[in-house]
Amino acid sequence: AIFDGVPDDSISINMGSSLTYYYNIKDPGTYMYHCHVEAAEHMQMGMLANLYVEPAQDSTDYEYPVASGRHFTQFAYNDGDGSTGYDVAYPIQVSSFDPNFHDMHIAVQPLPFAFMTDQYPMINGRGYPDTINNSDPDGLANSFDGNKSQKVDSLITATVGQRILLRISSLITTNFVTLTTQGIPMQVVGNGARKLGPMNNTSQYYMTNSISLGGGEAMEVILDTYGPDGVLGGGDDIAPGTYFLYATNVDHLANNEEDYGGMMTEIVISTP
Repeated sequence: AIFDGVPDDSISINMGSSLTYYYNIKDPGTYMYHCHVEAAEHMQMGMLANLYVEPAQDSTDYEYPVASGRHFTQFAYNDGDGSTGYDVAYPIQVSSFDPNFHDMHIAVQPLPFAFMTDQYPMINGRGYPDTINNSDPDGLANSFDGNKSQKVDSLITATVGQRILLRISSLITTNFVTLTTQGIPMQVVGNGARKLGPMNNTSQYYMTNSISLGGGEAMEVILDTYGPDGVLGGGDDIAPGTYFLYATNVDHLANNEEDYGGMMTEIVISTP
């Protein structure tokens, strides 16, 4: 608990100081971290991120499905059978902020948390179409002073035959959010940094086209370009093309007063 970051019962870091945090890593999965001093304010300022714990099973070769000819050496969990194997992985961290709260808090204490209404829903700190902008690896330049930030875009790319792992997390402080995909079913294999079901058992994995998350929740989902059966030519293969991952909350598909933006990104499947 001393490393939890809550200032009244653990170490609190003074401005300009630093501290190394230590963790005993036991369980693989998708985790999050954020500032714990006036957390809602600082999370609105973007002081949050992901932390991935990789399974010990990585680098072991598994064929999955059995007799399919598909081999994996990267996994979301220690599954014992290769069922969480993937070829490419992408972070999808949803967040949002309220521009009025940012303006109001500068000279106001206590902060007006009860009046927060987030108007900028984002994926990886960006709203669509900036979510798919990977033109500059140094990030996006802001309109105030040209400084660059938000280096991680959200464009998901893969070739036919690949499995895509999405590490989806939410650090929204004001809303629940539902994400959906068009044309590519999602297989949920983990929730809350826990594999669904025991080792060598996929019975608790489930297929869906939407998932819902509250603040602090994380899920791992797999998009298989060979379809839910994982077999080439099974009749459910995913055709090359552009698909969308987006929030079903209608008010989350705007950048404040600008429509057709917000919490949305693209999934581009190409031929090998």
